[in-house]
Amino acid sequence: MRAIANRQQEQAWNKEGVLWAEHAERYNAMLDGFNAPLFAAARIAAHDRILDVGCGTGRTTLLAAQQAYDGSVVGIDLSAPMLERARRDAAEEGIGNVTFTQGDAQVHPFCEHGFDVVLSRGGVMFFADLIAAFTHLRRALAPAGRLAFLGPQPGGPDSAYARATAALSPFLREASPASRGMGALLDPARISEVLAAAGFTDVDIAPAEAPMVFGADAGDAADFIFGMGPTQHNLRDADPAVVARIHAEVRDALAEFETAEGVRIPGSVWIVAAT
Repeated sequence: MRAIANRQQEQAWNKEGVLWAEHAERYNAMLDGFNAPLFAAARIAAHDRILDVGCGTGRTTLLAAQQAYDGSVVGIDLSAPMLERARRDAAEEGIGNVTFTQGDAQVHPFCEHGFDVVLSRGGVMFFADLIAAFTHLRRALAPAGRLAFLGPQPGGPDSAYARATAALSPFLREASPASRGMGALLDPARISEVLAAAGFTDVDIAPAEAPMVFGADAGDAADFIFGMGPTQHNLRDADPAVVARIHAEVRDALAEFETAEGVRIPGSVWIVAAT
C-alpha cells in the first residue's frame, strides 16, 4: 500500500490534475520562463541522479533527463492523471533515463543517499509537514547533494496579474482543494527556517522574473484563466450572466499584455538552492 501523509492533497490532485494533464502545454507555457534560473540553481551534471518532486506532467523531469544524459531521473507526484501524461510524453520524446512514481515525497521510501539533486518546480509547498518532508528529502540526497526549487512570491494588488484579473478577484474567496498550501513558503524567512530545521545548509533564496504566457490572445488567455481549477471552484455556483460579464472584463484587461508571442504577463518567483 502506498504511503501517503497528505490525503487531502492526494484526493484533490487526482481530480484537478485532470485539467493539468489535458492542458499541459498551457500550464507549461505559463511556467517555462522560470526553467532557466531553476536549472542554473540545480547545476545538473551528466551523471547525476535526480529526484523531481511534485513533477506533475513531467516537464522539468524530462528537461532534467536531457541534462543528466548519463544519469537518471525519478519524477514523483500524487496525481495519477498527470503522471499518465508524463509517461506518454517521455515515450513520445524517446527519453529512456526517466521513471515516474505515484507517491507522497514526504514519506515515500526513497533509498538513502540515492540522489545527487532534488528538484522541484513549485511542488514542495503542499506537504502535510514541511520540516518532516524536507528532512526526508535531505536523507535521500547524497552527501553534498543539492536542493533547488521554485516557489511563488506573495502577490500584490499592484502586480500585473492582479491588474489583469481585477474583475475576477472579488469572486476568488477561497483556495480550491488542490491549491491549499500554495502560501506555505511565500516568506523567505520561513523558507530559511524550514530548510535549516531539516538539516540543509548554504541556503540561497533569489527572486526571478519572467513573462508568463497565458494564451495566444486576450480571449484565449481569459478562457484559460476561467478554466483553471481555482476559478472553476469559486465560480461553480455563480450566475452565468455574472460569469460572462467578468469574463469579458478580464478579456478586455488582458489586451494590455497581448504581444506577437501571445499574452505575456510578468511574473515573479523565488528560486531556492541549498546543500
